[in-house]
Amino acid sequence: MYMGIIGGIIGSIIGLIGGIIGTYCSIKNTNGHKEKTFMVKISIIGWIGIIAFLALMFLLPSPYRFFLWIPYGVILPIAIIKGNKILAKIRQEESNKK
Repeated sequence: MYMGIIGGIIGSIIGLIGGIIGTYCSIKNTNGHKEKTFMVKISIIGWIGIIAFLALMFLLPSPYRFFLWIPYGVILPIAIIKGNKILAKIRQEESNKK
């Protein structure tokens, strides 16, 4: 077997495990019910988005699949910033209730 294939498989497994652990810790470290619900929802959306991106990278022909990086590079940072703002708002609302 080629070392590149073995490295790709091992790297993919390590990346997947890291994503699962990160998702678990993000959900586990929430404080309230509303915050946990939001984290579960955003995690599901994120996993679906990443899986769709990877599927399209494998399915589209070579010159076109590289154009997927444009919306990915724009949408991902916007989603992270907006998600963090919503999470901060939820935390503020839950801290005001106490």
